[in-house]
Amino acid sequence: MSEERRGLDWLRGRSVLVAGAGISGRATIEPLEDLGALVTVTDSDASALAALARLGTPTILIDELLADPIRIAGFALVVASPGFRPDAPVLAAAAGESVPVWGDIELAWRVDQSGLYGRPRRWLVVTGTNGKTTTTSMLHSILEAAGRPSLACGNIGLPVLDALRETSPRPEVLAVELSSFQLYWAPSVRPAAGVILNIAEDHLDWHGGMQAYIDAKSRALSGEVAVLGLDDAVASSLFSSSPAPRTLGFRLGVPAPGELGIEGGYLVDRAFADGERLAPAQGVTPSGPAGLMDALAAASLARAVDVTSDAITQGLATHVVGPHRAAPVGVVRGVTFVDDSKATNPHAARSSILAHERVVWIAGGLLKGARVDDLVEEVAGRLVGAVLLGQDTQEFAQSLSRHAPEVPVVCVETGDDETVIPVPQTAAIRVVLPSDTDVDALMGVVVREAAALARTGDAVVLAPAAASLDMFDNYGHRGCSFTDAVRGLGESDISRKLR
Repeated sequence: MSEERRGLDWLRGRSVLVAGAGISGRATIEPLEDLGALVTVTDSDASALAALARLGTPTILIDELLADPIRIAGFALVVASPGFRPDAPVLAAAAGESVPVWGDIELAWRVDQSGLYGRPRRWLVVTGTNGKTTTTSMLHSILEAAGRPSLACGNIGLPVLDALRETSPRPEVLAVELSSFQLYWAPSVRPAAGVILNIAEDHLDWHGGMQAYIDAKSRALSGEVAVLGLDDAVASSLFSSSPAPRTLGFRLGVPAPGELGIEGGYLVDRAFADGERLAPAQGVTPSGPAGLMDALAAASLARAVDVTSDAITQGLATHVVGPHRAAPVGVVRGVTFVDDSKATNPHAARSSILAHERVVWIAGGLLKGARVDDLVEEVAGRLVGAVLLGQDTQEFAQSLSRHAPEVPVVCVETGDDETVIPVPQTAAIRVVLPSDTDVDALMGVVVREAAALARTGDAVVLAPAAASLDMFDNYGHRGCSFTDAVRGLGESDISRKLR
């Protein structure tokens, strides 16, 4: 029995509380039971708990649990789903009773190292403000091309604990996408290699500030090899403080020794080889600077586990871009419509907008504490119009008024004219819909207003720079709603006169 396995023996026969009845929380139940723990799940969603109770899992509503502090003290461990902030009442109560709190990724790492499900896997960790999912899927495609049994897991969709229990085939390498939330709750993870693609303002409301956000991301650098995006100011600044035995970087330009980069139209490796060509840049999808940066990051991690250049070429050539990631979804009268609903912060929206010469920008939602001024100032010269929706419409409209005053702006809102909050100090036109308008109908109006501002050769780009949960179920719902609205357009919707 491994030392790590013995280190988990203390859970046998002990009560463990799982905070969160969603996908991540549910994935912890069987591994904890396999360790001999007695699992109880808590959540504020009574219907989610009822579904688990029908399967025989003990449950308790968070409010009921908090009403009985003695009960919290009876748990040996709390495993938190990544959405729980450090100051969440149930976690604060556990800390007050000296009950340790792990995240689901911390549990997954310890379970893997324990040998509960066989020999530990090699973890390749991907994090960053933007590009995580694309990089992770590229990495998985490369690993498959190399014939390495592997799975893409973590924030990309499949819980890591589910990946550990997979046996057909059993993965030897995990391409693990981790958010800042997941890394915050996973101090023990030591990957074979980890990359920080970039760092920009995001989730500051959750972390309480930019430095705490950076600190959480930096946990990806704690393994054998650390990789940093050198064209990103914040990520590159972490080079000197990286705790990894080996730290390297990647850039869009010609790479120096110890780097990967682009030279002569090829991805080139000067970190693990002396200028070896890895893959043609022209064959990378998605195209453009963001796609190339993601490909370099994926190649860096693959090289850290001895993947050949041929496998990298093949893996990148066969990689398929996921939905809602700068995906063209239609062309009407020469106007291209692009769904980048995954651009849930200003840094992500930047790449989408700069990929086109003339853009009608669809933006808005929840900014999560991020600032939009720097983005608007940089892309102002590309904008020929903007259509705004969502909770933080005012912040977007005011920023456009300051930095792009000549750009026509339309704000699409719901509610009675008398009750809708005005957008002060801007020339934005307000389109007010009935308060019972559903979000798909609202998106239809948004898309038609954007089409009216466009002319042949323009791109209408949904790159919201904000989260979707103020209006939609998730960014996927928002993107699908946009795509459906585009499919309903006719040629007469393009370039109508602004009212």
